[in-house]
Amino acid sequence: MAPFLRILGIETSCDETAAAVVERAADGAPTVRSDVVLSQLEEHSAYGGVVPEIAARAHVEALDSLIDEALKRANVSLSDIDAIAATSGPGLIGGLLVGLMTGKAIAKASGKPLYAVNHLEGHALTARLTDGLCFPYLMLLVSGGHTQLILVRGVGDYERWGTTIDDALGEAFDKTAKLLSLPYPGGPAVERAAKQGDPKRFVFPRPLVGEAKLNFSFSGLKTAVRQAATEIAPLNDQDVADICASFQDAVSRTLKDRIGRGLERFKALFPDVAEPALVVAGGVAANREIRSTLQALCDKNGFRFVAPPLHLCTDNAVMIAWAGLERMATGVEPDDLDVQPRSRWPLDASAETLLGFGKRGAKA
Repeated sequence: MAPFLRILGIETSCDETAAAVVERAADGAPTVRSDVVLSQLEEHSAYGGVVPEIAARAHVEALDSLIDEALKRANVSLSDIDAIAATSGPGLIGGLLVGLMTGKAIAKASGKPLYAVNHLEGHALTARLTDGLCFPYLMLLVSGGHTQLILVRGVGDYERWGTTIDDALGEAFDKTAKLLSLPYPGGPAVERAAKQGDPKRFVFPRPLVGEAKLNFSFSGLKTAVRQAATEIAPLNDQDVADICASFQDAVSRTLKDRIGRGLERFKALFPDVAEPALVVAGGVAANREIRSTLQALCDKNGFRFVAPPLHLCTDNAVMIAWAGLERMATGVEPDDLDVQPRSRWPLDASAETLLGFGKRGAKA
């Protein structure tokens, strides 16, 4: 049985600066002692997306005070912490440098071990913190930077079953919103508009539906939205609502096919798992239409549908701290202080590089 552990987590991979203190009891039970997140939404909204340099500067300005606040809320001092966990990738390199260098400095000054955490591993393991899931299970990660279906076999043991060959789903939502002059972030704006729209007015493509491989593609769908909007311009409010509803419907039907095939594959590989589970994580997991589609799909296939609370689906330091605790509990050695941040860091290092990822290979 692993000992009681307490860890400080740091997250700076994109446009949220976050710090948290999380504990893991000897029996594995988690306790979140503090969770502090500072959003940079206002800094980036005028640009319709995240500006890397602005994000990095904001992390520099806020991180020290957020760490102090996380320790204060947890009612602990640095001497009470067993280790430091900091996001080391994937993400915007400027932000990663800020968080990881801060983690290194604290580890060096305090003599505490450092765990350089893969941001995606944080997402992958969050359901074990919130819902006590046992391995193995499936995770659908849908965010502004990633759309992946991943088999989670254990801590540090992941198999990528599908990924996007072009745009991430969150990126498609954001670009659709920008095209329609809706506010940033695009996902919530598109969802709000879709509530007043007719999802049958436009028949948008459902990319890769029917394909045996479990990859995703949203570039063609985004292009179809642009073409439809151009053909009927200028747009009134109902036009915008109908486009959003039709776009969201196409996304939901695409996910139903892609994830449905994944559930079938999981059942074939693990027939003895008594309660198979699908976990959804990432900012797009907040979309109610998508959640409803996935819930119905899981009900039909005998899967448990697990969606952690929204504040733990988006970027946060709790999941980074928890991933560090899971690694500590399983005996993974801490990282050397010369560890470097990685803008691209696949969870499954053996996964093939797909078209659209460029010479440097897959982001994640």
